[in-house]
Amino acid sequence: MDNLKITIPGKPEYMTMIRLTTGSLAAMAGFDLDEAEDIKLAVVEACKNVSCHGQEGYSDRYELEFNVDRGSFEVTIIDACDKHTLEKSSPCKNCPQEGDIGIIMIRSLMSCVEFGHDSAGHKFINMMKRL
Repeated sequence: MDNLKITIPGKPEYMTMIRLTTGSLAAMAGFDLDEAEDIKLAVVEACKNVSCHGQEGYSDRYELEFNVDRGSFEVTIIDACDKHTLEKSSPCKNCPQEGDIGIIMIRSLMSCVEFGHDSAGHKFINMMKRL
């Protein structure tokens, strides 16, 4: 199993890089194009949820930890900051909340989803997809 860790500034501009990385890793795990698109959509929604989640600003940084094996894709997105100081370009009128459409999409696209807080109190989302 391959393990990759990436620390991302909370800026929305990095979503393209996350999509490309996720798609590449999903393909390496053996998922077809449609499944890889589903995984990318779930990961981007989870990143939005973790980096924003109702705060006045975006997370200064968050982490993605990927565990990839043939037929298995797992990612944990962790809000790795203590402050949400990156300014939003506009007020967040539709911040992700538990039970919203983004969470529903994540749950429907991935095989297993867990929401929680780590020992330091940082929010995380762990998702897994299997062939």
